Amino acid sequence: MRTVSLVGSTGSIGTQAVQVIESAPEQFEVVALAANRSVERLAAQARALRPKIVAVGDGSLTTALSRLLPPGIEVVGGPEGLAHVAEVADVVVNGVVGFAGLVVTMAALQAGKRLALANKESIIAGAPLVREALATPGAEIVPVDSEHCAIHQCLRAGPRGAVSRILLTASGGPFRGRSREDLAQVTVAQALAHPTWSMGPKISVDSSTLMNKGLEVIEAHVLFDVGFDDIEVVIHPQSIVHSMVAFTDGAVIAQLSHPDMRLPIGYALCYPDRLPTGYGVIDWEALSSLEFGAPDREVFPCLDLAYRAGRHGGLMPAWLNAANEVAVDAFLAGKIRWSSIPGVIEEVLGAYEDVLGGTMTIDAVLDADASARRRAAEAVEAVEAVEAVEAVEAVEAVEARSDQDRDS
Repeated sequence: MRTVSLVGSTGSIGTQAVQVIESAPEQFEVVALAANRSVERLAAQARALRPKIVAVGDGSLTTALSRLLPPGIEVVGGPEGLAHVAEVADVVVNGVVGFAGLVVTMAALQAGKRLALANKESIIAGAPLVREALATPGAEIVPVDSEHCAIHQCLRAGPRGAVSRILLTASGGPFRGRSREDLAQVTVAQALAHPTWSMGPKISVDSSTLMNKGLEVIEAHVLFDVGFDDIEVVIHPQSIVHSMVAFTDGAVIAQLSHPDMRLPIGYALCYPDRLPTGYGVIDWEALSSLEFGAPDREVFPCLDLAYRAGRHGGLMPAWLNAANEVAVDAFLAGKIRWSSIPGVIEEVLGAYEDVLGGTMTIDAVLDADASARRRAAEAVEAVEAVEAVEAVEAVEAVEARSDQDRDS
């Protein structure tokens, strides 16, 4: 039986991981749970799963959490608490959203654990640190992102030296086929309405801008040691083919299933074995077509911004990730338009300063993240001011036309 720590247990990945574990109780034991602030949901999971340790990322909530738990469960808090639960199990599921997942990734790998990784931001921001930590005996990453899990499976078909190209598929998000003019006034609700996947707000917005795919390009480069020129993004609206690997002899190996994150979660938990329960099973008689095409890089410039940061390397991916998180938060808060997200990120990348000067450290990554967030906040304020003026001018223009219509 494998012991499991679920970090981000109350989120989308965490709750689906619980379902997978409950489907095979003889194979897994949950020994630790962690969430950032969702104390009541975390306590409910703990009462059901009876872990040994429960952590809350917001350390001020440890007392409140303790009151909701049965006796005998250890409660820890803060980033140190999240790191602790990443050290106590055979498999650590990192379902934390955003840069905050870096501490979990590093703690799990440095403890020599298997990391079932759904937090791409930690790989992107801290790639050299992650590579170094992977040298720890026992440390390994099995990706949970559906695309990287698919690549992981496809690579089992041949030696790494025979890989010609990685083909990352993307649904295209809710705005596939739309023009820039069509997307000038996108609402939050529209951006969150993903056509095939049910995800949290941040990842849903990233999918709508194709930044999610850009981040996945950098992640694929780090995980599979493939050059950026050999990683291609392919639009596939059905989300049945989750990614492909092309080999030197012309063969292309693909992983297919209906969209269901429980499949890659189960794969990461069981690898090299497989779950006895099937998720995302295809009804071949009902499957009518599979479409593929190229992304529209003019309408979705975030994809090329990610390639730019990835190719530059160093701390620029950390700047990219931080700028994107700030811009997305600003859009979700109604401060800037959806169409302004790429401009904020480009402004931050243009101000990038490579101050590394030597070996990358966790402090250097944290400093880069903080610097980029300050730049991004300034860029958001500037954009917000411009858009406020434009909004007033638009209202005045409408009122002026109304006055002219009445006069005529």
